[in-house]
Amino acid sequence: MIKRAFTEHPASVGESYFGHLGCALGFSLKMIGGGIACLLHGLFPFLFVRTGSKCIDELHHSMVTHRDKRLHNARDELAAMDKTSANLGAAE
Repeated sequence: MIKRAFTEHPASVGESYFGHLGCALGFSLKMIGGGIACLLHGLFPFLFVRTGSKCIDELHHSMVTHRDKRLHNARDELAAMDKTSANLGAAE
């Protein structure tokens, strides 16, 4: 039961516990850096003009492109099955 609490979510995104920990640590450090840049930008508007939005774009890109390929394939297969079902229903 306890082990599942630590492994269920990482497994759902195709990672081990330690792999997920490493990714989360990397994301958190990038977010902290982006947050500090935004704070400094608020105080000094001429500094870090694009750093916060660039950080968000990079984090989103990393999260989307590094997802488990099996999840994407499963979603693609479900979408294809939905289209097939819709086409069969329209033909009737």
